[in-house]
Amino acid sequence: MEVNQKSSKGKMIASGVIPFAFVIILIAYVFGPGADVLDMGVPLPEISMEKIDFVDSEVQVTVRNTGPVPVEVMMADINDRIHPAAIEPDRFLDRYETALVRIPFEWNEAEPYIVGLTIEDGTRFEKEVEAAAPALEPSMELFGLFAVIGTYVGIIPVMIGLLWLPFIRRISKSKYHFFLALTVGLLLFLGIDAIEEALEVSDESLAGSFNGVLLTATVVVLSFIGLYYAGQKLIDRADSSQLTKPVAIALMIAIGIGLHNFGEGLMIGAAIGIGSIAFSTYLIVGFALHNTTEGIAIAGPLSKDKSLSNKSLIAKLVAFGLIAGSPAIFGAWIGGFSYSPFSSVIFLAIGAGAIFQVIVVILRMIRAEGDKNLSSGSVVTGIAIGMLVMYLTSILV
Repeated sequence: MEVNQKSSKGKMIASGVIPFAFVIILIAYVFGPGADVLDMGVPLPEISMEKIDFVDSEVQVTVRNTGPVPVEVMMADINDRIHPAAIEPDRFLDRYETALVRIPFEWNEAEPYIVGLTIEDGTRFEKEVEAAAPALEPSMELFGLFAVIGTYVGIIPVMIGLLWLPFIRRISKSKYHFFLALTVGLLLFLGIDAIEEALEVSDESLAGSFNGVLLTATVVVLSFIGLYYAGQKLIDRADSSQLTKPVAIALMIAIGIGLHNFGEGLMIGAAIGIGSIAFSTYLIVGFALHNTTEGIAIAGPLSKDKSLSNKSLIAKLVAFGLIAGSPAIFGAWIGGFSYSPFSSVIFLAIGAGAIFQVIVVILRMIRAEGDKNLSSGSVVTGIAIGMLVMYLTSILV
């Protein structure tokens, strides 16, 4: 009997492995002997200038080979005038390999420049800089500045929004559902906004070979699945631990908002890093205004937890406010000192997935309290007003 079970298990494993083996053989053939048969044309080279820094008497260009074939960077030009350039570590780039092109050049602040790079076959690639600005050098003063900006954009507005909690605790069940639905509307807008920002960064700065739209969609789905699984485990354990279900949900919301605010910090830091002071100021003011409404999203679930003492409630409000707001500080640091379009798309998409999984949890919470179809006037109105409020506050961004 035991022998038959082992034999049956072996057949099951083999039936699962054999198809994968054939797939591997097929791929090996396509990239091996079958490559000549499937070669229908000449692959075109492509390079992307991911970052241009203006330092003392020098322009530094971070370039990546995003084409299907290796390339050799031959020369560099600024405003159509060829300049000598040093390429580190060397001028030969395999696929997705990066290099730093250092061009000696006396640049002037706030002037526009077009930087061009030419490869071995004579193809020239260029990128325009609307206004040159000195590259940010890491220092304690700048770290402090970005920390203040992140606090102003993330922590303070969220903490202000949490002041709604005493009001929410005193309202009826239908009005409570309204505020939960309002939270859904707020978060839904933030999720859509994060996806839009990711696609915008992808379209403007990410090479086409990375498939920015598909990259965003993939990361959003994976983030949603992963965080939903973790969140469900957290809620399931709430009954058997000191963590109540409303507190667990509020924690999940704070984490989702924090991931979103990390992306906002990236945008602000990047805007300051490229010298777009006016644009960065609008971002700071706009984000500060509409992030105030994020505190309501955290306060909603906490408002019905009667088991918390005032001291414990205040401690959790402060902790959740920091979880939701402080990532803006880290985002500003990374965006200002080491901005990367690829990582920005990743983090914005992760934030969107986190927010969507929180929305699902809140809607399940409303259904569990009696509104099975999510069609009551308070729920529909709450979602609509939440979206509208976020839209109106986002106009300044």
